[in-house]
Amino acid sequence: MTATAQMLRTHPLDIGIDRAKLEACIEACLECAQACTSCADACLSEKMVADLTACISTNLDCADVCEATGRVLTRQTAWNAEVVQSMLEACATACKACGDECSEHASMHEHCKVCAESCRKCEQACRELLGAL
Repeated sequence: MTATAQMLRTHPLDIGIDRAKLEACIEACLECAQACTSCADACLSEKMVADLTACISTNLDCADVCEATGRVLTRQTAWNAEVVQSMLEACATACKACGDECSEHASMHEHCKVCAESCRKCEQACRELLGAL
């Protein structure tokens, strides 16, 4: 059992959200933030870094949005459904944009392929949690 699952299971409040979907979304957000940060760093090491400017910027934006979303979802006390919904929508949008951008470079850079996959997973998890709200 992951620490995320343990913390959700032991939290004294029940906010009435499917905990499996919440857990999957938190973990997807935090994993995507790491993948995007790592991809941006790897892009900076590529010989053709100037061609990857949009990818780097999109990666960093997505990493920040995913990190913030994961943190907001983790806090259940005084849960604000409107804020959570807005965060999930923003995260899904950022992940789609980053996934699309990284997909354009995936045939040349394996790190972009990995990042695009992580973005797609996170986008899907956000949309699934949105549907459960």
